[in-house]
Amino acid sequence: MSTKNIELEKPIDKVTLSGMELHPLEETNTEKREFHPVENYHPENDRHTHSNTIRIFGICILVLMILLCIAFLTFTFVNHQNKNIIWGVNIKGVDVSGLSTEEAKETIQNYINENLPENINLIHNDYQTSIPLSALNVNFDIDSAVKQAYETGKSGNIFENSFTALKTWIDPIDIELTATLDEEQLRTALNDISSKLPDTVIESGYYIDGTNLIVTSGSEGNVVDVDQMCTYIKNGISNLTLKNRTLDIATVSKQPSAINIENIYNEIYKEPVDAYYTQNPFAVYPSENGLDFAISLDEAKDMLLEEKSEYVIPLQTLYPAVTTNMIGTEAFPDLLSTYSTKYSTRDRDRTTNLQLAASKINGTVLMPGETFSYNQVVGERTISAGYKEAPIYVSGEVVDGLGGGICQITSTLYNAVLYANLEIAERSNHQFVPSYVTASRDATVVYGSIDFKFKNNRDYPIKLICSVSGGIAKFEIFGLKTDHDYEVEISSYVTGSTADSTYSEAYRILKQNGQVVSTELLSKDTYKRH
Repeated sequence: MSTKNIELEKPIDKVTLSGMELHPLEETNTEKREFHPVENYHPENDRHTHSNTIRIFGICILVLMILLCIAFLTFTFVNHQNKNIIWGVNIKGVDVSGLSTEEAKETIQNYINENLPENINLIHNDYQTSIPLSALNVNFDIDSAVKQAYETGKSGNIFENSFTALKTWIDPIDIELTATLDEEQLRTALNDISSKLPDTVIESGYYIDGTNLIVTSGSEGNVVDVDQMCTYIKNGISNLTLKNRTLDIATVSKQPSAINIENIYNEIYKEPVDAYYTQNPFAVYPSENGLDFAISLDEAKDMLLEEKSEYVIPLQTLYPAVTTNMIGTEAFPDLLSTYSTKYSTRDRDRTTNLQLAASKINGTVLMPGETFSYNQVVGERTISAGYKEAPIYVSGEVVDGLGGGICQITSTLYNAVLYANLEIAERSNHQFVPSYVTASRDATVVYGSIDFKFKNNRDYPIKLICSVSGGIAKFEIFGLKTDHDYEVEISSYVTGSTADSTYSEAYRILKQNGQVVSTELLSKDTYKRH
């Protein structure tokens, strides 16, 4: 089928179609458009455009990297020059960024001081107590923590340090603060609290009352859970969470230990020890009494079969074969002092009293630091003890009394003690100046109320030798002389008198090589006049 080209010689102005008038389009653009066929497309043009895009992107990346490098180098330089702690570093939650080590130590110390209590407050039901923090020797290792904080970002090479500084800046770190305390002291305090709880366990126990052993049964109760409380308290101190808080005391129920009579026996049983001495060097070893059950161990066990709150077991004293007073004078080579007074042999009852008192004292050995009590050594003056009625002073009058005259033994001993330069612990004067010594050189005793006591203040034991014979009451004190001993003088005199009274004083004067070293006032006394 062939097609024919139809040419219109004349343009159509208007077409009428079915009553409508159609006008031709006005030619508004006379520019002719050119259409290139597909065979005219060249791909190298797109490749050129894509290459330019990549080049521009690479340049941008390079510039960005250069800027980053510049920023990193700047950061590195600034960080390297930083002499303080880098940013983003905390110690125990406290920000120490930008602080010097001294500033950081002060900051942390202040924080600790603000958050540590003076006392650890504890409570158990209605019972409240506390443990002073000062008793636990609490210590925080601030120096190590600050050192670690300061060395963060400074312990590697320059680049490692910079990366660390950058990292902490973005993600801060918190350095732990180590705390230590005296755990042994804490446990001691908790055990002490445990024993004071109102509902604490009552352990079985024992004590000696005179000649009896008293064994007591225990009862169930609560005790402090020391391990758990130690953990609570140590954590609370380490975390600084104890201020303005009161901790509940953790307790556990406990039964008392069973009574072990064999252990008690082994603890109280003691063999007697004989006294002995050596001469090279001179030394005296005193005797010691022993102690034992007065019943058999099996009998004591049978007593415990009955459930009671208390058991009474009788005891007996075991005496040594050689007592300290039996040691001969060869162990006491030096005479330290002597003093004598006169008595009337015609008064037999009074003489008997003097001899009885002297016999009780004779041979007594006092170890260094031991105190002599006249009433304790001589004992009560009774008829059964052999004492007689003899003149004594009562309410200003001379009357017969049991044991009359024994104060002469006291006064004689008093003067011997003064000359031995021993320490006077207790001494009283008579109502009247006695006939056997002058004023302020006497010492009176009344059993149960007035005693005469002195102390062996020497470094070596002393031995008292007393005799009453032929109208002479005599004391000798033996011991061991040293280079530090003094010459002793006793000075006494009446300082005044009235119609009713006499006043006197006594002094002990110590000399060395004839020179006065010291003067001691012994007493100021007042006597009634006859």
